[in-house]
Amino acid sequence: MAGYTTVSFTTDYGLSDGFVAACHGVIARMAPTVRIIDVSHLVAPGDVPRGAAVLAQTVPHLPKGVHVAVVDPGVGTARRGICITTPNGLLVGPDNGLLPWAAEALGGISGVVSLENKDWFSSVVSRTFHGRDIFAPVAARLALGIPAAEAGPRVDPMTLIRLPDPVVAIGDGWLEAEVLTIDRFGNVQLAAPGSLLGGLPGRMTVGGCRAVNGSTFADVPSGGMVVYPDSADRIAVAVNGGRAAVVLAVTPGDVIRIAA
Repeated sequence: MAGYTTVSFTTDYGLSDGFVAACHGVIARMAPTVRIIDVSHLVAPGDVPRGAAVLAQTVPHLPKGVHVAVVDPGVGTARRGICITTPNGLLVGPDNGLLPWAAEALGGISGVVSLENKDWFSSVVSRTFHGRDIFAPVAARLALGIPAAEAGPRVDPMTLIRLPDPVVAIGDGWLEAEVLTIDRFGNVQLAAPGSLLGGLPGRMTVGGCRAVNGSTFADVPSGGMVVYPDSADRIAVAVNGGRAAVVLAVTPGDVIRIAA
């Protein structure tokens, strides 16, 4: 059976506890030759949209493999555990909107199964740690080449929980877009694709602040604001040497207007 050589791992578990190591250990004991790539474990607790964005923007750059993501405020409830098959790998995690954006980034959803085969789980399943007791052992079996169809019944992809489409609106010389994420540097990533920058003027206002339509941070002097296409090809706002999120006083979900 053909399997995968890598498992990626994205969570909100943080690094001060043993949660990540426990999940690593489950995978390593079952599939010792599989390499685990940690995407991030510093997603804010329960922040499903942030986890979904980080995952979707990262998986296209990883080896074809099994991608486990656990940002799961509904753990232990009736929410499903799922495995999504795509042309470029498998996604494992809760059915709460965390996985579909990444599935689209990997070529679209080819199939979905609900994780219901208890033989694939740890012998004892904690109601509050499905990452260790369900998703990690499922990922290990998938990496070993066991077909996803054995993990549980197929489900209609249309029944998956999906996050709302973020706001993007454009007009003559202006754009309004929802803040998708804010990175650790305070750069503000918008939901709008970078290609829309071509329709905006060279100098503009962003949330009432003066800014330049540029390509990198050094296009403005220290303290200046630049609007640019980021590494995920989204429109982003940065302050050279500062934190755009603080200057603009925005958080994810807010809508920013860019205009002449």
